Amino acid sequence: MDTKALHTAREKIQEQLAQVIVGQNEVIEELLIALFCQAHAILEGAPGLAKTLLISTLSRTLNLSFSRIQFTPDLMPGDITGTDIIEEDRGTGKRDYRFIEGPLFANVVLADEINRTPPKTQAALLEAMQERQVSVGRVRHALPTPFFVLATQNPIEQEGTYSLPEAQQDRFMFKILVNYPSFSEEFEVARRTTTTMEDKIEPVLSKEEILEIQKLVRETPISDHLIRYALALVRQTRVGEEGVPDFTTENLSWGAGPRAVQFLLLGAKARALFNGNSHVSVEDIQALAKPVLRHRIMLNFAAESDGMTTDSIIARLLEETPAREEELLQHPRLKRMFA
Repeated sequence: MDTKALHTAREKIQEQLAQVIVGQNEVIEELLIALFCQAHAILEGAPGLAKTLLISTLSRTLNLSFSRIQFTPDLMPGDITGTDIIEEDRGTGKRDYRFIEGPLFANVVLADEINRTPPKTQAALLEAMQERQVSVGRVRHALPTPFFVLATQNPIEQEGTYSLPEAQQDRFMFKILVNYPSFSEEFEVARRTTTTMEDKIEPVLSKEEILEIQKLVRETPISDHLIRYALALVRQTRVGEEGVPDFTTENLSWGAGPRAVQFLLLGAKARALFNGNSHVSVEDIQALAKPVLRHRIMLNFAAESDGMTTDSIIARLLEETPAREEELLQHPRLKRMFA
């Protein structure tokens, strides 16, 4: 599959999704980028914004198996990974263990309200996300390929929730914010959902084509300048490092790690291909800086008290980091970082 074919496929996917989902173009683009980078994503938004519907429809469009797990405080690891049962052969009377697959054995797994389940179950999900396998007893079971975890979080109600560990948040490529629709979009939602209108979703890509796209993304070249630019953005979030701006030291208690750089570059490659470009630009990295970084940097108490957000810190980093190669290399503060 070449760049032109991928651009065409993206347009067809959006056409299919538009039958069910109104608006949310930026959310859809970021979801597709995560999927084609073989990564996972968190969607955060108020209830009723069609997060679950979007993910299930996307899996139908890509002809992938779909599984939804409603995370609750009493959910145990075996409930999602599967379990061994004792099965008796009626002919011989011999008993043996047989593994029954859990809902994690699907191409697209929706972890609904992921922050409502205890750490033990979150740890089981973490292994699946990172290793593409689950361990039951002493046996490891490989998960299907491709495999994506798309988790949702409700930012409103925090009672009875378990905050995701930093290590698990870092495994998610993006934290995607799902906002309320505009008036015209909500009007269309109300019109569609109160009639007998039915959607006719047709698969656009096969599993083999998805794997081919994932390979194409990684094969896309990127310049050394863009790697330095991504490094500059990420390393400026690390308090106490050389070249870090004062506003980072004043407002952050923790910065982003190396995965942020990797996901920025991979995401920029996928975004460039989606837009029909064979080369990556600074704009591709800038467009993905917020979804990549917002869950990887931590505000300190003073910044939270002042009502600051991680997005405002990222926006200021983008403003103060030169995009041109000569200016980036000669910047007095950043030169210490590149040394």
